[in-house]
Formats: sequence, structure tokens, C-alpha cells
Amino acid sequence: MATTYQIDPAHSLAKFSVKHMMIAKVYGAFKNISGNFYYDSDKIDQSKVEVNIDASSIDTSDTQRDSHLKSVDFLNVEKFPTLTFKSSRFERSRDKLLVTGDLTIHGVTKQVTLQVAGPGKEIKSLTGKTKIRRKDFGLAWHGIMEAAGMLVGDEISITFEVAVQ
Repeated sequence: MATTYQIDPAHSLAKFSVKHMMIAKVYGAFKNISGNFYYDSDKIDQSKVEVNIDASSIDTSDTQRDSHLKSVDFLNVEKFPTLTFKSSRFERSRDKLLVTGDLTIHGVTKQVTLQVAGPGKEIKSLTGKTKIRRKDFGLAWHGIMEAAGMLVGDEISITFEVAVQ
């Protein structure tokens, strides 16, 4: 059955984690997320999703770090106010959906595949996960520590927690 859903902004976010100082992880989220989701459980290949994320809604629980992440060193939210994901392919893989599409961050678009916990016929919420290399998206600032390590890791784990209405 085909259904079109709206992403519920009050109950959805895009979370991320990245290594900091080569040891600990920093966790954060983009809290303003919107979009729509067309899902056909019988014809999965005709499903599609579009997600828009307000880049200025980043929150890592540290206002100084958030300001730096919004700056030209990272997201440059004045020039690139929105991050987007637009699907191009849905496939079933055992108990998961593989949702491939274009992720745009910092004005750079790359194809990624989200592993989405397998929805059934009816959807209330979805969790999709992927990993990216931040340098692939032009987020090259890294800072060097005295011990010759990078201050910020290159691999970012992303999780979309999306509720629909």
C-alpha cells in the first residue's frame, strides 16, 4: 500500500558522532529536520524520501563548539543553510531497507546508502544509519595536536531518527 508521510519535526532529528582528540567521541544533533516520505510496501522500488536539515540547528551541548561548527571552518551556515538527503533507490535487504540517495553538506553532494531498520506495511518512525568522510564534503578543517594527531576525526557516523505523521 502506498502512503505519503510528512516528517514530524517535533519528533525527528539527525544525530552524529565523530572522534575528538583521537580518543573520545563528540555527539551532536541537528534538531530542525523536515521533509516527506513516500512509501509503497508492495513496490518498494517506487518509494522515495526527501529530508531537509537546518544547518544552524546543530547542537553538541557546547555553544562555543557549535559556533565553530557553524563557521566557515566547517558548515558555513550563512552560505550553506541547509543539508539535504534525496533518495534515488530503495531496496530490501533481509530485515532492513537500503536507501541510496544524494546527501548534500556544505554545498557538496555525494551518494550515500542509509541502512534503515525494516519498516512493515505501516510506518510510524524510522531509523537510518550511515557513515561518511567529512573531507569528502569539503569539511577539511582538522587542527593538529602537539602529539601529531588530528583534533577532529574524518569519519562521521550519522543516524536519522525520523517520526512521521
